[in-house]
Amino acid sequence: MEKKVMVETSARHVHVSQKDLETLFGAGYQLTKKKDLSQPGQFACFERVDVVGPKKTLSGVSILGPVRKATQVELSLTDARSIGVTAPIRESGDIAGSGACKLVGPAGEVEIAEGVIAAKRHIHMTPADAAAFGVTDKQIVRVRIDNADRSTVFGDVVVRVSESFALAMHIDTDEANAACAFAGTFGEVLD
Repeated sequence: MEKKVMVETSARHVHVSQKDLETLFGAGYQLTKKKDLSQPGQFACFERVDVVGPKKTLSGVSILGPVRKATQVELSLTDARSIGVTAPIRESGDIAGSGACKLVGPAGEVEIAEGVIAAKRHIHMTPADAAAFGVTDKQIVRVRIDNADRSTVFGDVVVRVSESFALAMHIDTDEANAACAFAGTFGEVLD
Protein backbone atom coordinates (compact mmCIF):
# COMPACT_ATOMS: atom_id res chain seq x y z
CA MET A 1 0.00 0.00 0.00
CA GLU A 2 1.22 3.45 -0.88
CA LYS A 3 1.19 5.52 2.31
CA LYS A 4 0.44 9.00 0.96
CA VAL A 5 -0.80 11.92 2.98
CA MET A 6 -1.78 15.47 1.99
CA VAL A 7 0.75 18.00 3.33
CA GLU A 8 -0.72 21.27 4.56
CA THR A 9 1.06 24.41 5.66
CA SER A 10 0.02 25.67 9.06
CA ALA A 11 0.81 29.38 8.98
CA ARG A 12 1.24 31.51 12.12
CA HIS A 13 -1.92 31.62 14.20
CA VAL A 14 -3.36 32.07 17.66
CA HIS A 15 -5.71 29.91 19.74
CA VAL A 16 -7.43 31.85 22.54
CA SER A 17 -9.24 31.05 25.76
CA GLN A 18 -12.68 32.60 26.22
CA LYS A 19 -11.31 34.83 28.98
CA ASP A 20 -8.52 36.18 26.75
CA LEU A 21 -10.91 36.52 23.80
CA GLU A 22 -13.13 38.78 25.90
CA THR A 23 -10.15 40.84 27.06
CA LEU A 24 -9.03 41.29 23.45
CA PHE A 25 -12.45 41.87 21.84
CA GLY A 26 -14.91 42.74 24.61
CA ALA A 27 -17.18 41.10 27.19
CA GLY A 28 -19.27 38.21 25.86
CA TYR A 29 -17.45 38.19 22.53
CA GLN A 30 -17.77 35.11 20.28
CA LEU A 31 -15.46 34.11 17.42
CA THR A 32 -16.77 34.61 13.88
CA LYS A 33 -16.11 31.73 11.48
CA LYS A 34 -14.46 32.73 8.20
CA LYS A 35 -13.87 29.23 6.80
CA ASP A 36 -13.62 25.64 7.90
CA LEU A 37 -10.18 24.03 8.13
CA SER A 38 -9.29 20.45 7.18
CA GLN A 39 -9.63 19.21 10.75
CA PRO A 40 -13.28 18.68 11.69
CA GLY A 41 -14.65 21.42 13.95
CA GLN A 42 -11.63 23.69 13.44
CA PHE A 43 -12.05 27.01 11.63
CA ALA A 44 -10.25 30.20 10.68
CA CYS A 45 -11.84 33.33 12.12
CA PHE A 46 -12.33 36.86 10.87
CA GLU A 47 -10.76 38.06 14.12
CA ARG A 48 -7.07 38.93 14.11
CA VAL A 49 -4.63 40.12 16.75
CA ASP A 50 -1.15 41.59 16.87
CA VAL A 51 1.56 39.38 18.40
CA VAL A 52 4.10 41.61 20.13
CA GLY A 53 7.61 40.55 21.07
CA PRO A 54 10.56 42.54 22.43
CA LYS A 55 11.93 43.25 18.94
CA LYS A 56 8.95 43.55 16.64
CA THR A 57 5.20 43.05 16.12
CA LEU A 58 3.47 40.58 13.82
CA SER A 59 0.30 42.42 12.80
CA GLY A 60 -3.02 40.82 11.92
CA VAL A 61 -2.33 37.24 12.99
CA SER A 62 -5.32 34.92 12.46
CA ILE A 63 -7.22 33.39 15.32
CA LEU A 64 -8.35 29.79 14.87
CA GLY A 65 -11.47 28.49 16.57
CA PRO A 66 -13.07 27.19 18.58
CA VAL A 67 -11.82 28.74 21.83
CA ARG A 68 -9.48 26.60 23.93
CA LYS A 69 -8.83 26.23 27.64
CA ALA A 70 -5.47 28.01 27.28
CA THR A 71 -4.21 30.66 24.88
CA GLN A 72 -1.48 29.45 22.51
CA VAL A 73 0.50 31.18 19.75
CA GLU A 74 1.99 29.04 16.98
CA LEU A 75 4.80 30.64 15.01
CA SER A 76 7.53 29.46 12.68
CA LEU A 77 11.02 29.68 14.13
CA THR A 78 11.71 32.53 11.69
CA ASP A 79 8.67 34.44 13.02
CA ALA A 80 9.71 33.85 16.64
CA ARG A 81 13.29 34.97 16.02
CA SER A 82 12.13 38.06 14.13
CA ILE A 83 10.02 39.31 17.07
CA GLY A 84 12.50 38.21 19.72
CA VAL A 85 10.56 35.45 21.48
CA THR A 86 11.45 31.89 22.41
CA ALA A 87 9.31 29.26 20.69
CA PRO A 88 10.27 25.70 21.63
CA ILE A 89 9.20 22.98 19.20
CA ARG A 90 6.23 21.30 20.84
CA GLU A 91 3.01 19.48 20.11
CA SER A 92 -0.02 21.72 20.20
CA GLY A 93 -1.24 22.13 23.77
CA ASP A 94 2.16 21.46 25.35
CA ILE A 95 2.84 25.02 26.45
CA ALA A 96 4.35 24.63 29.94
CA GLY A 97 7.53 26.70 30.11
CA SER A 98 7.20 27.91 26.50
CA GLY A 99 7.66 31.44 25.16
CA ALA A 100 5.94 34.64 26.24
CA CYS A 101 4.47 37.54 24.26
CA LYS A 102 1.75 40.16 24.29
CA LEU A 103 -1.44 39.92 22.22
CA VAL A 104 -3.21 43.12 21.22
CA GLY A 105 -6.81 43.25 20.08
CA PRO A 106 -9.27 46.09 19.46
CA ALA A 107 -10.56 46.09 23.07
CA GLY A 108 -7.48 45.23 25.09
CA GLU A 109 -4.17 43.46 25.56
CA VAL A 110 -3.16 40.12 27.06
CA GLU A 111 0.33 39.28 28.33
CA ILE A 112 0.86 35.55 28.09
CA ALA A 113 3.67 34.26 30.30
CA GLU A 114 3.82 31.01 28.33
CA GLY A 115 2.12 29.69 25.22
CA VAL A 116 4.36 30.58 22.26
CA ILE A 117 5.50 27.45 20.40
CA ALA A 118 6.71 26.27 17.02
CA ALA A 119 4.40 23.35 16.30
CA LYS A 120 6.09 19.97 15.98
CA ARG A 121 5.44 18.59 12.52
CA HIS A 122 2.68 16.02 12.75
CA ILE A 123 0.15 13.86 10.94
CA HIS A 124 -3.49 13.77 11.99
CA MET A 125 -5.03 10.31 11.54
CA THR A 126 -8.18 8.48 12.51
CA PRO A 127 -7.72 5.06 14.13
CA ALA A 128 -8.65 3.51 10.75
CA ASP A 129 -5.98 5.61 9.00
CA ALA A 130 -3.39 4.58 11.61
CA ALA A 131 -4.25 0.90 11.13
CA ALA A 132 -3.98 1.26 7.33
CA PHE A 133 -0.61 3.02 7.66
CA GLY A 134 0.62 0.54 10.29
CA VAL A 135 1.36 3.23 12.88
CA THR A 136 0.20 4.13 16.39
CA ASP A 137 -0.57 7.33 18.30
CA LYS A 138 2.56 9.30 19.24
CA GLN A 139 4.77 7.18 16.95
CA ILE A 140 7.54 9.17 15.26
CA VAL A 141 7.84 8.63 11.51
CA ARG A 142 9.64 10.04 8.49
CA VAL A 143 7.81 11.54 5.51
CA ARG A 144 9.28 11.98 2.02
CA ILE A 145 8.12 14.79 -0.23
CA ASP A 146 9.20 14.37 -3.84
CA ASN A 147 9.12 17.30 -6.22
CA ALA A 148 11.19 18.69 -9.06
CA ASP A 149 12.88 21.40 -7.02
CA ARG A 150 13.52 20.31 -3.42
CA SER A 151 12.73 16.73 -2.57
CA THR A 152 12.90 16.40 1.19
CA VAL A 153 12.61 13.78 3.92
CA PHE A 154 11.16 15.12 7.16
CA GLY A 155 12.15 13.21 10.27
CA ASP A 156 10.63 13.56 13.73
CA VAL A 157 7.03 13.63 12.47
CA VAL A 158 4.65 12.70 15.29
CA VAL A 159 1.53 10.68 14.48
CA ARG A 160 -1.56 11.96 16.30
CA VAL A 161 -4.54 9.59 16.31
CA SER A 162 -8.12 10.52 17.18
CA GLU A 163 -11.61 9.75 15.91
CA SER A 164 -12.06 13.52 15.56
CA PHE A 165 -9.19 13.97 13.07
CA ALA A 166 -9.02 13.95 9.27
CA LEU A 167 -5.93 12.59 7.49
CA ALA A 168 -3.43 15.42 6.89
CA MET A 169 0.19 16.28 7.68
CA HIS A 170 0.89 19.75 9.08
CA ILE A 171 4.18 21.60 8.72
CA ASP A 172 4.95 25.27 9.33
CA THR A 173 5.82 27.89 6.72
CA ASP A 174 9.58 27.50 7.20
CA GLU A 175 9.30 23.77 6.51
CA ALA A 176 6.91 24.22 3.58
CA ASN A 177 9.21 26.76 1.93
CA ALA A 178 12.28 24.56 2.47
CA ALA A 179 10.56 21.62 0.73
CA CYS A 180 8.59 23.60 -1.90
CA ALA A 181 5.55 21.91 -0.34
CA PHE A 182 2.75 24.09 -1.59
CA ALA A 183 -0.97 23.45 -2.17
CA GLY A 184 -1.66 19.96 -3.48
CA THR A 185 1.55 18.41 -2.14
CA PHE A 186 1.54 14.83 -0.89
CA GLY A 187 4.12 13.08 1.25
CA GLU A 188 4.86 9.39 1.66
CA VAL A 189 5.11 7.98 5.18
CA LEU A 190 8.31 5.92 5.21
CA ASP A 191 8.25 4.36 8.68
